This record gives sequence, structure tokens and C-alpha cells, in this order.
Amino acid sequence: MQLFRLRQLHNATFVKLNEATIRMLRLIEPYVAYGIPSRKTIENLVYKRGFGKINKQRIPIQHNSVIEEGLGQFGIKCTADLVYEIVTCGPNFKQANNFIWPFKLNSPRGGFSRKTKLLHYLEGGEAGNRGEEINKMVKKML
Repeated sequence: MQLFRLRQLHNATFVKLNEATIRMLRLIEPYVAYGIPSRKTIENLVYKRGFGKINKQRIPIQHNSVIEEGLGQFGIKCTADLVYEIVTCGPNFKQANNFIWPFKLNSPRGGFSRKTKLLHYLEGGEAGNRGEEINKMVKKML
């Protein structure tokens, strides 16, 4: 979980999908919910809960100057560039993802069901691969 920067309950990060990350996700699958977010969900996360890392400090992304200071040397100058880099998993995805602090989300509105909280998504629970349904979950937690 440390490798995915998931150190607290209800944290969210972006991960580039490859063989190594798929294997790691399978190991922690009973404890996390994951899926493929839409562009709108990524924009909402960055605009509403986005914090940048500048000099190892957590700075809210309120102005494009924060992004330009942290990622200007990689050609990422504004929030739209940052969202585009994450959506497309472009050449500077690693730098963009490391610039963004893990998103701190609320517990979902309405909460988790007691019976389904610990079950896999395919069994009616919350954990595991949700695919496109991750957008609904994140929307409830913003």
C-alpha cells in the first residue's frame, strides 16, 4: 500500500497500469477499490481536492502558478495540462503523479453497507476492480 501512496483511509491516487502494478493490485485487492476513472472524475479530483508538492510541502492547487512552479520544466503549465497528462498517461505521467499529493476523500454519502463493506465488488461488496463504476464511488466521496 505504501508503493501506491495509500497511507490513510479514503486516500486516492492514480496508477499507470502495467504487469507489475496489476500483480500488486491483486495482492491488495481485498482492501482497496479501484477502476478506470473518467476525464470528468479526474478533473473534479484535481480541482476540488488537488494539492501539489513543492519543496516537500503540501500546497493547494488554486492557481496555475503552483503547477508551473512544480512541473514547468516538463511542459505542464496549467491545470488542464496536468489533467491531460494524467488522462492520457503521457510521457511525464510519473512526474505529474508524484507532484500531486494523494487525494483525501470523505467517507461516501450514505456510508458503506455493513454486510457488503468487506466483500469483493463482484459479490456485491465495495473492494476490488469496479471498472467504470469507480466514478460513482468517487462522486459520492467528494
